[in-house]
Amino acid sequence: MSQWVQRHGSTTVQLSVAAALGAIAATSIIFTATSIRRRRITEELKASIPELSREHHATQLTEYGGALRPSITNKEDERAAKIAARARKGEYDEELILEQLARNRVFLKDDGLAKLRDAFVVVVGLGGVGSHCVAALARSGVSRIRIVDFDQVTLSSLNRHALATLADVGTPKVHCVRKRLEQICPWARIDCRNELLGSNTTEGLLAKWDYEVGDDEDCREPDWVVDAIDNIDSKVGLLHHCAIKGVRVISSMGAGCKSDPTRVRVGDISMSTDDPLSKSTRRRLRAKGVKDGIPVVFSTEKPGDGKAELLPIAEEEYDRGDVDKLGVLPEFRVRILPVLGTMPAVFGYTVANHVICSVAGYPMDYRVGDRGRDKMYDGLLSGLQGLEERLVRTTDGQDAVGLRIPVSRDDVSYLVEEVFRGKSVVSGLISRLALIRWRKPEGGFRIDESYLKEGQKMVKLPIAALVLMTKEEAQRHEREVLRGDTAPEDLYEPEVINTVRRRHREELSYERYR
Repeated sequence: MSQWVQRHGSTTVQLSVAAALGAIAATSIIFTATSIRRRRITEELKASIPELSREHHATQLTEYGGALRPSITNKEDERAAKIAARARKGEYDEELILEQLARNRVFLKDDGLAKLRDAFVVVVGLGGVGSHCVAALARSGVSRIRIVDFDQVTLSSLNRHALATLADVGTPKVHCVRKRLEQICPWARIDCRNELLGSNTTEGLLAKWDYEVGDDEDCREPDWVVDAIDNIDSKVGLLHHCAIKGVRVISSMGAGCKSDPTRVRVGDISMSTDDPLSKSTRRRLRAKGVKDGIPVVFSTEKPGDGKAELLPIAEEEYDRGDVDKLGVLPEFRVRILPVLGTMPAVFGYTVANHVICSVAGYPMDYRVGDRGRDKMYDGLLSGLQGLEERLVRTTDGQDAVGLRIPVSRDDVSYLVEEVFRGKSVVSGLISRLALIRWRKPEGGFRIDESYLKEGQKMVKLPIAALVLMTKEEAQRHEREVLRGDTAPEDLYEPEVINTVRRRHREELSYERYR
């Protein structure tokens, strides 16, 4: 090769080739040396690991990579576990149980307490809300409780967790909770599921009771499911599953960034307001066909100057796309919520109170229902139908008899409550409202010919094309924009235009869940 270079190349080429060959040789030497060093260090590290023995034992890892530490940390825990095991077999004085539950007994009466002691409740999520809820359920007499959580106790958990101590840091939450409840209510059976609830596990985690079932005892479905999850995907999946299966479920909305316990409410999910988690959950459930029928605990407290806020995800992460990939685990939250330690307890006890009263048949005076606005939605739908018929007649004299629009009452309620927050986009007024197209469609208001073949008269009307106004504003909008030649940008202030754009962008972002 050197002869070829001498014949065909200059001195510069010769030097370049020599340099390249030298670099390749040097790189090979470096990589070889590094590989030998890495192999030697690995062998030394393996040699330093002691053999398994009584002094050196291996600890099994969970499927999420955490250490599966034993939940019994001292002799007192071991003693309590033995007592609980005997109590669950019936070796516990009934009079002692009734004495411990005496205050509940006089409140709920014997029949109510008996129902409570016979109940089966599933609690999903054992953070601040779930731990306080499950503690209240067990202390009140519920004797079959299935607890579901994949996470471990951390130092940051201790500001709001009902049952964890410093010694529990690093242990699975389900085992920490079971251990404490065995010390409080040894007769209660606590079915621990150290699992992450997801689309593939929901069915099994909500299955019939099958933990330490007696010979004379039938497996039974859950009486209640408690949703104490703070991750939106898992929460929506659980609530949707319970709704379509007819399982009674109560959901805790966000306690993060809240500080006023007097604003905590119980109501139907269609009523929940002023909470981002509640809003996202409600909208995504509506997109799946579930608009009401799920009681929730939520706070009406509004954000304000000086109050805690959810820290935003950095813009560069949004620019990269797929911010959900930032989570440590799939279907799990990405950000840490600012939480005042007292508020999850308020939410948890409120949830437990609802379950206890419901199971025992105790009267609940607060209203858990919809907003009673069905008549308003029907009126808005009827007004939109009439408007579309008038507009169709203005285009080439089309016949509007029998005209149908692809908008339902559910769509109307969704637009009013979720997209436009029950307010006019023009003035912000909340009374005498109407739905109307925002822009005149290209080609005018024509009947969709694709439906005429089937003998139906239909117009194209995406719900993202509609806005909410007062009736007076809608009359002007119809006259100048839909019947006239004025563009919305020429009729309204920039603030109104920006509001409409923002609302329509929101709706389009939620369209994928519909």
